[in-house]
Amino acid sequence: MINVTGRTRVFGIFGDPIEHSLSPRMQNAAFKKSGLDALYVPFHVLPQGLAAAVAGLGSLSVGGVNVTLPHKQAILPLLDRVDADARLIGAVNTVVVRDNQLIGYNTDGLGFIHSLKEDLRFDPAGKEVLLFGAGGACRAAVVALLRAGIRGLTLVNRNLDRAAQLVERIAPHFPEQAIRVQGFKDPAFHERLSQADLIVNTTSVGLKGEELSFCPLQKIKTSASIYDMVYSIAETPFVCAAKQRGLAAVDGLGMLAGQGEEAFLLWFGMRPVKGLMKNCLVKLRETNS
Repeated sequence: MINVTGRTRVFGIFGDPIEHSLSPRMQNAAFKKSGLDALYVPFHVLPQGLAAAVAGLGSLSVGGVNVTLPHKQAILPLLDRVDADARLIGAVNTVVVRDNQLIGYNTDGLGFIHSLKEDLRFDPAGKEVLLFGAGGACRAAVVALLRAGIRGLTLVNRNLDRAAQLVERIAPHFPEQAIRVQGFKDPAFHERLSQADLIVNTTSVGLKGEELSFCPLQKIKTSASIYDMVYSIAETPFVCAAKQRGLAAVDGLGMLAGQGEEAFLLWFGMRPVKGLMKNCLVKLRETNS
């Protein structure tokens, strides 16, 4: 049981929807294990209320927040400072309140690469990657993968202009690596899919149990790995379908834990107990399976 007093520091997460978030479970477990007098709560923030919610952080002495869909990009102009990596990505998922300033960071990329290596035993260096989406989570993954030394990257999105804008923003920083934009109806899409060593879903499709109908699993080579950034108490339909075809596949629980550990470090200047957040999420899944 958490003993909340007037000295308890408050942290949380902004999102819409927010009911599905597992961040409060793992962060509160980490706070307790580390002996911190702190509490992490979910804040249901609608898009039209984001500016007011951000403005209230300092007034309420909130120590910091995580930011999830659909606010990762919209929050940038509302902050006092934005870290260089988050500025390049064009999205913020962690806010630190320090010296009366709101400072934005992005820990998604670090969490994603950590999860690839730990959960899939996948080393991105020299590999071909195909990503679905072009939003905030995709931007973080793109920068992280390019920095990890992938050979080539294909972005597949319904809105080609949005994907092209992402490439125009990031490609100049990585001139030696190929970055392509592909439409679902383009015949080359299936070819790129069949050549990919890693396929990543960065969209929100699957959050409500929907299938990834735009990804024909039969076109994927058997040696490829599947990563679905969507997570839930049960594995996502995309991950389940991929496993049924014998593909190595995981959902975003590992990334959630990884980015959460990096956010914890930013807030408190120390790391949580190693593996605690991931173990908390795994136990929660086992309990509800």
